[in-house]
Amino acid sequence: MTASSLPAELHTADMLEIDGLHAFDFTFDENGLRTTCMDGRAEKRWSFSQAQVQSAAFDDNLQSWTLTGESGEHRLVCMSAFTGNNNDEEDEHDDA
Repeated sequence: MTASSLPAELHTADMLEIDGLHAFDFTFDENGLRTTCMDGRAEKRWSFSQAQVQSAAFDDNLQSWTLTGESGEHRLVCMSAFTGNNNDEEDEHDDA
């Protein structure tokens, strides 16, 4: 995979992995990137400005972004999630 830019990746991502933790709760907008996840019972929060997101570097070997924020350097992976539904099309046709 080759990455274009972190902002482009964030617009299509469903989930993030930051420092090895999976984060479903994240927001990327004109104010930057904000994400929250749980590490056991501890809630962890990260916040990055637009400039910090823009200057993130992609590591081809690790297939992840290096993002530097106020609390230091972080490793970020953008992921796409699969969704499903409970509607089984075959069951709908059996009722006809």
